[in-house]
Amino acid sequence: MVKRAGGALLQSITIDHASSRTIGIQLTTALRDLILGGGLAAGERLPASRILAKELGIARMTVIGSFEQLTAEGLVESRTGAGTFVSEAVQTDRPATHSLEQARPVQSAPLARLLSAASHHFVHRLPHEPRAFTTAMPAFDAFPMAQWSRIAARHWRSQRHQVLGYPEPHGHRPLRNAIAAHLRANRGITCSADEIFIVSGAQQAFDLIGSTLVDPGDRIWFENPGTIGARNSFLAHGAEIVPVPVDDDGLVVAEGLARSPDFKLAFVTPSHQQPLGSKMSLERRFALLQAATAAGGWVIEDDWDGEFFFHGRPLPTLKGVDAAGRVIYVGTFSKTLFPALRLGFILAPPALVRIFETSLEAFSPGVPTSLQDHVSDFIGEGHFAAHVRRMRKLYAERCEALLEAGARHLTPWLEIVPTNTGLHTVAWLKGGLSGTAVSAAAARRNLTVAAIERFCIEPIAREGLVLGFGGINAAKIEAGAKSLAQTFAELSSA
Repeated sequence: MVKRAGGALLQSITIDHASSRTIGIQLTTALRDLILGGGLAAGERLPASRILAKELGIARMTVIGSFEQLTAEGLVESRTGAGTFVSEAVQTDRPATHSLEQARPVQSAPLARLLSAASHHFVHRLPHEPRAFTTAMPAFDAFPMAQWSRIAARHWRSQRHQVLGYPEPHGHRPLRNAIAAHLRANRGITCSADEIFIVSGAQQAFDLIGSTLVDPGDRIWFENPGTIGARNSFLAHGAEIVPVPVDDDGLVVAEGLARSPDFKLAFVTPSHQQPLGSKMSLERRFALLQAATAAGGWVIEDDWDGEFFFHGRPLPTLKGVDAAGRVIYVGTFSKTLFPALRLGFILAPPALVRIFETSLEAFSPGVPTSLQDHVSDFIGEGHFAAHVRRMRKLYAERCEALLEAGARHLTPWLEIVPTNTGLHTVAWLKGGLSGTAVSAAAARRNLTVAAIERFCIEPIAREGLVLGFGGINAAKIEAGAKSLAQTFAELSSA
């Protein structure tokens, strides 16, 4: 166990000087209750008698007397030169505590009205582990830890107020500058740092947009199938989700207009549709922008993995062709760097800049400045661009490994669709199999296989699976394909 420099903090102990019980008895009883109730763990160090006496405002000899009494009871033990510790025997002798089931009230507390109404649309979260075939999982094994560690170490040697103080609610200026420069140079987006707001990942961006712009009953065009997290956020804010079909050219704008010509927001993933993988054509992009302008609505562009195109040049972002200022662009570092950062950003159109400034100043605690510093230097020193280039090549290789493994082992059951972008692809099921049934059966083999159905608001014509390849190497892809083939064989025979 790691030794604590000053012992446990015992601020819950209070001494009543007006009580008829002596101070020594009060202290002994309080310490005994903490030990037997689990507040102090077996092996945990108590504060030195001098420190505890000072904190409680009592005599040191009183504390020493309490320690001696607890030692006699076998609850604590003194180690010469080290201090006083909770006895290891407490781990086995402590009275059993009530289980969660026993302690839980008969009736759980109700959710807020809007969240309660939305919750029946939520789906359970699949395991986010680097195994076959988890989606949205970057290549941890290829991340440049040495460069990242060097930058982090340098920043932790900065002045203390820079790394320990409260972060700016709008985001750290150096990172906002770095993101703006990157978007201008690599994504073809004309923007300034003042239009960029740093948030704790894309999910917080969606929640911020929902809380800032959505009133209960507002209609939101949403790709069907589409991104689950964003859908949950808007549902929780009381939005009416309008499912709009997706084809090979992206969101079918004509169908959206037929279902709801008046809409508040439209949510799209035009660079690499989540989950089907199509890219929105220029014609559809212009049609969507025209529809948003006519409705007085806004378009949310989620560019979640658009950096990772393998071949040729990508289409421009929707934000890059938005002359009317209707697009709210959301980016994340969860895929380009790693998800534990919990770091993303919003690029707001000029008309919404002041609105987001107000919302973040009022409600956002900000993102840790140290993390923002790390990322801004990682971008500014050229490591980010080099990493993205390496990952494009690596993901192309892993995608090819999946296609080859699928051809060897999965052809009787799956039609795997080639892709040239991102960390996953889709595979259409053959023979009338259910994607949900395959997903459940695959989970028993320690495979994470997402059914397309889980991304749908309303059913689509075909059953399929979403197969991630970004987070695992070729050998694990091969082994995963073999295991998935065995899953299919068992389902088919059943």
